[in-house]
Amino acid sequence: MDYIHKPVLLNEILEGLAVRAGGVYADGTLGGGGHAAAICEALAGNGLLLGIDRDADAVAAARETLGALVCAKLLIRDDYKNIKRIMRENGITGLDGALLDLGVSSFQLDNADRGFSYMRDAPLDMRMDVSAGITAEDVVNEYSQDELTSVIKRYGEERWASRISAFIVRSRREKRIRRTGDLVDIIKAAIPASARREGPHPAKRTFQAVRIEVNGELDGLDEALNAFIDCLNPRGRLCVITFHSLEDRVAKEVFAARENPCVCPERLPVCVCGRYPDGRRITRKPITASEDELSENPRARSAKLRIFEHI
Repeated sequence: MDYIHKPVLLNEILEGLAVRAGGVYADGTLGGGGHAAAICEALAGNGLLLGIDRDADAVAAARETLGALVCAKLLIRDDYKNIKRIMRENGITGLDGALLDLGVSSFQLDNADRGFSYMRDAPLDMRMDVSAGITAEDVVNEYSQDELTSVIKRYGEERWASRISAFIVRSRREKRIRRTGDLVDIIKAAIPASARREGPHPAKRTFQAVRIEVNGELDGLDEALNAFIDCLNPRGRLCVITFHSLEDRVAKEVFAARENPCVCPERLPVCVCGRYPDGRRITRKPITASEDELSENPRARSAKLRIFEHI
């Protein structure tokens, strides 16, 4: 299957990064290279693009997408959370800008074999890195009922989490749940018919929750965002696209803390804690997709962009 990546909020990203010729820019979630290609073109052959992705298929596709572009490119299969080590190992001392487009890519959703989509029957996998880690099948069949409830409620914000986990446990006693279609049927049976008639697909929140758990998407996200800010050169910018309220909350809190890290009591006339701002939020409220973009790419509907500038 071809790797198709329709970059979300592309114009807003280019404006937010304020790409400077000769600069060094990182795309920590390379995907099919849609955002990276636009950044590379803006560099006009004078800078370096560092592309990172944990999905081997994404890195391979990005190499093809970016191959004809003239900017220097360093594409690495790794986890963006290791940004400081990656830069150290490759002799990169600072970034003029960086992008993180969090969540699952269009290719991963559309590739049935990966098991991300509740719209396609496939093996329950959901790993972004298919070479390591637990699978969705492991989570669904081996987590306790309480653990499943916690995952579905926390990461999916699903009101029927307890009922869904109970139905999953009851079903797996009869046979192991191995395919996405089987899990969708269980979820539909668990959610009352009246609740299924409104809102998104009944399996959407549970699939999202299991995917986040499988890939540890929220584990250490705050540390990773802080690490990227630490790696920015003066006036360097970090752009973060989120598709989930929990991810957006982490980005919002990290950016706010870096802009105002003081922990002194309000009664003190001056700061004595020694914690001073090292950046500013370019976006007080997240940027969302325009109606024109939504008409072309409905998956951009839940995308939120926040931008931070290092000082």
